[in-house]
Amino acid sequence: MSKLTIGIIGIGRIGKLHAENLLRHPLATVKSISDVRAESLKEWASSAGINHVTNDYQELLIDSEIDAVFICSPTSTHTDIIKEAAKAGKHIFCEKPISLTYDHSLNALEAVEEAGVKLQVGFNRRFDHNFKKIYETVKSGTIGTPHIVKITSRDPEPPSEQYIQTSGGMFMDMSIHDFDMARYVTGSEVEEVYVQGASLIDPVFSEYGDTDTAVMTLKFSNGAIGVIDNSRKAVYGYDQRVEVFGSLGSAAVQNDVPTTIEISTSEGVYRDKPKHFFLERYQDSYVQEINAFIESILSDSPIACSGLDGLKAEQIAKAAKESYETGKPVKLESGIQVKR
Repeated sequence: MSKLTIGIIGIGRIGKLHAENLLRHPLATVKSISDVRAESLKEWASSAGINHVTNDYQELLIDSEIDAVFICSPTSTHTDIIKEAAKAGKHIFCEKPISLTYDHSLNALEAVEEAGVKLQVGFNRRFDHNFKKIYETVKSGTIGTPHIVKITSRDPEPPSEQYIQTSGGMFMDMSIHDFDMARYVTGSEVEEVYVQGASLIDPVFSEYGDTDTAVMTLKFSNGAIGVIDNSRKAVYGYDQRVEVFGSLGSAAVQNDVPTTIEISTSEGVYRDKPKHFFLERYQDSYVQEINAFIESILSDSPIACSGLDGLKAEQIAKAAKESYETGKPVKLESGIQVKR
């Protein structure tokens, strides 16, 4: 196989982003897209050079020319589509989370293993050049043994009430990126989670049993301790920072800003606020994650962010939710096994 033919299921904001990035890739062709709003997408698809638009994703799965599918549809549809795509012999890229139910995700991964296809989960932050450098620095031993990991992740504005209803809650929707990042940069598994949370931004979160502000402490199997703080509303922009402190030093990533200029006057010292939106902040990481997916299939090499990575992040999110509800630390089950 010298080029990958792809179908995309779900053409919302993230589906369109992936489509546009894939269309620019020299080793990929987007043959078909599927969405329940197919009719309204035909003009956009035509302008992008995508000729086949349908509201039935099964058409993509039975197409023998399609090698892989991108699943960008609502989370509630993921596991069914993963299992059907695996059975059809398609490689799979699935946006996070795999599902909101651990057993459903595990069953989907087992179907992927049985079919012998590849599955990558969309934790795009792993592919950000800054966070990748943190990972490489820790792995090289430059800062010694990790002792403390600090992750700050704060959105510029809260989501709509409609989104809150179906998101799976802060821990599964938002914090899950940070749980994956914690595993990624430390190279260690999370053994225990303790959460303090509150609704300080909008009482609507409490109405759905959710929180908009949280601090989480993590214990890792290598002895390190982690702290994650999340907020659904940072008025100054999209706040994304990571620090790993180790026995020989520390490595830290600060916020991306539009420019690095600093202006000093008698009135004060000023510099740009952080980039405002995740699509702006992580634009390149979305490109890099699809590059990695395509490369792993064409070269038959390991997936950079596997289904098991997705499952473990979900496991941490589930424990965080339990800790938030009970007010107690929650230990995670170890030794996840995906049956062949």
